[in-house]
Amino acid sequence: MLKAIKKDFRAIFERDPAAVNSIEVLLTTPGLHAIILHRTAHWLWEKGVPLLPRVISHIGRFLTGIEIHPGAAIGDSFFIDHGMGVVIGETTIIGNNVTLFQ
Repeated sequence: MLKAIKKDFRAIFERDPAAVNSIEVLLTTPGLHAIILHRTAHWLWEKGVPLLPRVISHIGRFLTGIEIHPGAAIGDSFFIDHGMGVVIGETTIIGNNVTLFQ
């Protein structure tokens, strides 16, 4: 899971010219926050943990405006830019190196 998050973080600098420095990206990029929370929720979902993955997903939606169901499968180096209102459902499968624009 941490390897995937690191790849997501690097993808921001590769694809977003507004990404200035690491601290700014960590603190102010809702797409990164959403994918970190999703990867955590998805890991728990895969382990069969009840309720907690959905709660994490709900908190992520509240904080970022981006809704990602914990059952969604998302590949490495995923980047959401301008994500307010994005909804990724339970049966969604997203490959590697995908950038999603709202």
